[in-house]
Amino acid sequence: MGKIFYLMGKSSSGKDTIYKELIQKFPKMKRIVLYTTRPRREGERDGVEYFFTDEEKLQQFRNQGQLIEERSYHTQYGVWSYFTADDGQINLGHEDYLVIGTLESYRAMKEYFGAESLVPLYIEAYLVPIYIEVDDGVRLQRALERERSQAEPKYAEMCRRFLADEEDFSEENLRAAGIEKRFQNVDMEECIEAIEREIRGCDFP
Repeated sequence: MGKIFYLMGKSSSGKDTIYKELIQKFPKMKRIVLYTTRPRREGERDGVEYFFTDEEKLQQFRNQGQLIEERSYHTQYGVWSYFTADDGQINLGHEDYLVIGTLESYRAMKEYFGAESLVPLYIEAYLVPIYIEVDDGVRLQRALERERSQAEPKYAEMCRRFLADEEDFSEENLRAAGIEKRFQNVDMEECIEAIEREIRGCDFP
């Protein structure tokens, strides 16, 4: 059976950069691309960072019972939804995957596959959480620099995400999800090396 290495962390924790580096280090590992209804940012490509779609597609997956998890956020620019669909990307019988998501989506994915006859007794072994931590002050500075680089900065939304992370990734929620190990992203290279050791320790070639 394959494994799903689930990368997560608060906004501006560096998880997007780490994700890209890990994909290069493990070229045999498959990706699971999430869907979102939010507008595409500068430099993002459809089918790479996300599948950029609409509420109609979300409802279609929901009606067909193919929705693994979904999250909707009331932003300064309307409701933005993010979701993972059982759209044929995932084949745990033959492949390993690297996923980037939230703590909420990680728990939902555990529940979705845990309900299937395919892996109910081994779900913890097949979903490997990789939680990245960064000092809040450093994260805020990174978020501000990234937003300034956008053609139309959305500072209010940046602040909303930052504050929401405090609740979403609370210690209580981390414990409930079974997250024990943390990867400190003080030095990006050292953090990536630590995660690489973790993945290879799970018998990944």
